[in-house]
Amino acid sequence: MSIEFLLTSLIIVASPGTGVLYTLSAGLSRGARASVVAAFGCTLGIIPHMAAAITGLAAVLHTSAVAFETLKYLGVAYLLYMAWNTLKEKGGLSIDEDAAPRSTARTITTGVLVNVLNPKLSIFFFAFLPQFVSTTEPHALPKMLELSGVFMLMTFVIFAVYGVFAASVRSHIVSRPKVLTWMRRSFAAAFVMLGAKLALADR
Repeated sequence: MSIEFLLTSLIIVASPGTGVLYTLSAGLSRGARASVVAAFGCTLGIIPHMAAAITGLAAVLHTSAVAFETLKYLGVAYLLYMAWNTLKEKGGLSIDEDAAPRSTARTITTGVLVNVLNPKLSIFFFAFLPQFVSTTEPHALPKMLELSGVFMLMTFVIFAVYGVFAASVRSHIVSRPKVLTWMRRSFAAAFVMLGAKLALADR
């Protein structure tokens, strides 16, 4: 496994996106455990895209405008839904020290959907993984599975670090209503902007 793959993966994973945003909001709203669960959900959401890239299904998204547009706008709608819930204090950034814990299943499901409903990920991995597998590699499939596993592990660890850090400053946010309001509006705006970016994305 090359250092180039590890460095490229690190840059990709650490770059702010919907998964990072969701994990941060989970840490701020529900604490460290919820942030780790959210990171796990986001990591699971990568599996369909990895599978699509490995099996070649990403090529269908790349060539089929209907398939790409359908998945893209489902993703946009879900991001806008998350923005609405966040703004209305019922979603990812509803911080209440006395609130009942959000179910693990719901936290994971949301994390999975955040990444699944983004067709750009399939196309990205379709272009990304083959760069690190030689055309003369006798065991290309196991190699791509190995690289995919490393990428997913890095995703989980880095997202969890983001979330745990957010959870560590949670008490300071909870005790300051004005800061909480600003954070909630900022996260909602960020979800909207990510939705707009996805809506404008081309194949």
